[in-house]
Amino acid sequence: MQQVSTNLVIRNPFGTMDVPEPEGRDVMDFAATAALAGDAADVNAAPWGAAPAAFDPLDGVWASRWNGGADPTIPGDTPEQWKQGRAELRVAADRVYLRFDWDNGRRHGLIEARREGARRLVGKYINLTNPAIVRPWVGRVVDATRIDGCFPAGRLDFRR
Repeated sequence: MQQVSTNLVIRNPFGTMDVPEPEGRDVMDFAATAALAGDAADVNAAPWGAAPAAFDPLDGVWASRWNGGADPTIPGDTPEQWKQGRAELRVAADRVYLRFDWDNGRRHGLIEARREGARRLVGKYINLTNPAIVRPWVGRVVDATRIDGCFPAGRLDFRR
């Protein structure tokens, strides 16, 4: 039996499916209008999750949450409800990769974002459980314990 060589190159450090076109036109259009102040009035300002801090300011374990869409696999879920889970962030050059889960680890997503300056992240999200779901995402690194994020239908935030 022969093994087929696919020469598949994966960009993200998690070894999962890559986010398609993380700098596509949809991302740039959304990034041009997305605004995240990073102030105390933001919905992500109040503590809501905890994960142990890592040595590096961003790399490591985070808590995640998102809203803005109903998860059809969660009975009674609505777009307004927060779906919480765990996340891991890895930095590779000017890229930030956020792999996260929800629904007690049964569902997974991945964000690939490019750094724009010290605070802004611009990229795209893919639902690894249902890869047909792909959305632009913009984040703001408030500090080493908080990343505020949004996509066209809602929020996708990280805390530790």
